[in-house]
Amino acid sequence: MDKTLGYLRESMSNYLDSDVCQKIYKKMLAKHYSNEEEFVKDLNDEEMDFLDHVLGKEIKYAQDEQDHQRSRELNEVYELLF
Repeated sequence: MDKTLGYLRESMSNYLDSDVCQKIYKKMLAKHYSNEEEFVKDLNDEEMDFLDHVLGKEIKYAQDEQDHQRSRELNEVYELLF
């Protein structure tokens, strides 16, 4: 799995109480995306909106914890949403 998607999957595990997150998480497990661009192209509007909301929080948390690698990796996916 792509390193960036690994960080994303780990972040998504914190939100599995959400039906939308469960769909995204299952999609990530079922399909083997070669990169984050391929993954984002496979998202529907609802999933993109969910990630837009969650990734902002996750990136902020990574920055607060000074985890620059995680922040960069998650930001790569976040930028692709637009």
